[in-house]
Amino acid sequence: MFMEEVLRDLVPMTLSLALGTLIGWERQMGRKPAGLRTHTLVCLGSTMFCLTTSYAYAAYGGHSLDATRIVHGVVTGVGFLGAGSIMRQEGYVHGLTTAASVWMVAAVGVAVGVHAYPLAVIGTLFALIVLEGYRWVERFLSPSSDEVD
Repeated sequence: MFMEEVLRDLVPMTLSLALGTLIGWERQMGRKPAGLRTHTLVCLGSTMFCLTTSYAYAAYGGHSLDATRIVHGVVTGVGFLGAGSIMRQEGYVHGLTTAASVWMVAAVGVAVGVHAYPLAVIGTLFALIVLEGYRWVERFLSPSSDEVD
């Protein structure tokens, strides 16, 4: 019984670690304010909050426990975390993409936490396409302007 519980949690936490690391690595390579460790920890934390729901239900039970409240808390809390990476300087705003990627990696973590693994993988792939692929599109469309995060 104990090993079954460990494996039930180990699989999503490991997937969350891998997917959060992929997005975090992309941000780290671009020397962005929130990089590898930040994204990985947000993804892991989001997954862990969702997985905790089943334990809370088992411990406290009843119909009064609403699992979606945890997801709501993650979305709201990570929004504040991401907002901390946004800076305004001399008429320019920096860090919006980093804030959005932190928010996205939280969504990936939540998806893993509720065992929506295909959704989490698709979300990660699409996030990487937007973060890397769209950068090339931006350079092509406006080659003379400097890239601003």
